[in-house]
Amino acid sequence: MKPLLIQATFNTPTVKLDPQKGKFLFEGRSIPEDPGDFFEVILAWIDEYFENPVPVTQVDVKLEYVNSGSSKFFLEIFRRISGYHEAGHECKVTWFFEEEDESIEELGEHYRNTVNLPFELEVIEEEEEEE
Repeated sequence: MKPLLIQATFNTPTVKLDPQKGKFLFEGRSIPEDPGDFFEVILAWIDEYFENPVPVTQVDVKLEYVNSGSSKFFLEIFRRISGYHEAGHECKVTWFFEEEDESIEELGEHYRNTVNLPFELEVIEEEEEEE
């Protein structure tokens, strides 16, 4: 199975789904004009991946903005992964957010409380400027 790599645009996040390492990354802004077109490919890839996954699948999410259409699809992604987790595949999610970004933090908390997955919220540490 080939990795799924989608380069970020102004409206869509970077997506890196690596089947050999079991590492999924979503990073950037998610405000696609047609979220169905964007996310259906990802959902189909995830379903195919879980036909023969590696022992542990790690999902890292580092979003700076998510619109309501994307939010629904991320919930669907987490629900599907949760189903595979409940079927015996070890899956972990780490949701990254900047300390001041309450809306992204609250969205991560909502997902964590909605799906049955090991789901961590982690503050992105700002790099200190050297003098």
